[in-house]
Amino acid sequence: MTARELARWAWRQLTSMRTALVLLLLLALAAIPGSVFPQEDIDSLAVTQWKDAHPKLTPIWESLDLFSVYSSVWFSAIYILLMVSLVGCIIPRTGVYWRALRARPPRAPRHLSRLPEHASYDTEEAPEVVLERAAAVLKKRGYRVEASDGAVAAERGYLREAGNLLFHLAVLVVLVGFAVGGLFGYKGGVILLVGNGFSNNLTQYDDFAPGSLFDPSTMEDFHFSVDEFDVTWLTEGLSAGQARDFKAHLTYTETQGGETKEHALRVNHPLTIGGTDVFLIGHGYAPVITIRDGEGEIATGGPTVFLPTDQSFASFGVVKAPDASPNQIGLEGTFYPTFAMGQDEDGNLTMPYSAWGDALDPLVSMLVYTGDLGLNDGSASSVYVLDKADAEPVLNDEGRPLRLDLRPGDTVELPDDMGSVTFEGVERWNKIQISRTPGKFLALGGVVLALIGLFGSLFVRPRRVWVRARRDPEGRTLVEAARLDRSSGADPETGAEEMGAILDSLGRPARAAEGGAS
Repeated sequence: MTARELARWAWRQLTSMRTALVLLLLLALAAIPGSVFPQEDIDSLAVTQWKDAHPKLTPIWESLDLFSVYSSVWFSAIYILLMVSLVGCIIPRTGVYWRALRARPPRAPRHLSRLPEHASYDTEEAPEVVLERAAAVLKKRGYRVEASDGAVAAERGYLREAGNLLFHLAVLVVLVGFAVGGLFGYKGGVILLVGNGFSNNLTQYDDFAPGSLFDPSTMEDFHFSVDEFDVTWLTEGLSAGQARDFKAHLTYTETQGGETKEHALRVNHPLTIGGTDVFLIGHGYAPVITIRDGEGEIATGGPTVFLPTDQSFASFGVVKAPDASPNQIGLEGTFYPTFAMGQDEDGNLTMPYSAWGDALDPLVSMLVYTGDLGLNDGSASSVYVLDKADAEPVLNDEGRPLRLDLRPGDTVELPDDMGSVTFEGVERWNKIQISRTPGKFLALGGVVLALIGLFGSLFVRPRRVWVRARRDPEGRTLVEAARLDRSSGADPETGAEEMGAILDSLGRPARAAEGGAS
């Protein structure tokens, strides 16, 4: 086999319908990891948590691009191959379909009685009259008609293949729409404390994932602030204590200095400003913790974002005081919105938990560490991870790790004149996602076209009808008709009804009709 023959064979295999279906299946399978594992461009906080929980698997997952599936090389390769395959399928089939549209209906077979659906009768009318009436009847029923050699050939159902082509073209349009959004759009996230604001520029984002052809000048110049945050909690049933509905009340301007507007931001109800969508995708608590060092100076203070770990909003977080003197201080632990202790069957206390998602009885329980927290070596450090490699736990009088259990307003002095920790109160935060997807309406149009094409390919039935009329030796006109349904799974009763309706329109005598097909 020469190189040219090999290339031709490979192209035929790639552009076959079977290959297109296999690639479409592979694309669906390749998208599964993107829904199973957290993605960097969707929720970088969840990615950080996953990496912290699976340190051994993280290098493997990163090498496979499982945290950025949709921009990975292997996903892009399947995507591009599918587009090439679809183009290679559509163009030749379009040419074949165009030639079929211009072709005449096939001539009547010599023996119409051999077809599954056929009938005949005789009449006194001239063959020319019968054939002229047959052509008119079939045209009225939507058939394309061709009369020749004492017979009328008719065909309909050309839109079935058009539906198939439209469906494949629509899949291509959807892929192009997603590609346009991925190349020219962007997606970013930010955590905002209630009462804080956000301006749409790159410096304001906590995480930002631009397309490879993203132009910063396309970003709308809007501003919004989260003024209030409301949560409705379930009070009955097994899900009591979980959030049923939550909304953030925003004030925003679409341009700097523009008119101030209000909007209630809810899940799946984004705020759209120009071509940009603002989504509310999560919320949680930010305990306000102040650390004073051994000299009485405030080493760190203010609200610290804690990440929820369950439906009751028990949340994990760390507080770092790199400027504390004489040694750095770090806190690591859990915030319980409504603190409670579990009990075993004997009534003994077991593990703490949050009995309710609302902050009815908040408590923060944290371990204390001191030493080098890895904040001064210049390397990147997550605000949700406490580097304890060169730090030591602070011990209590019993020689055990010191745990601080604080309610709002509580202050605890640390041993060895290290300083103090104060739990000032609780604030709330919202996770906001801002995204611009230029090709979303193109993709939506492709989905609509795909549904139209699918309906056409499923419900349009291509079929052919022939009517022949000729004089018999006795001087009467013998009329023969046959029908061929070219769609699979055709209903014989439906075909018989259509055949009967056509013959009745031709003027078949009642006696012949009662006698049935011959």
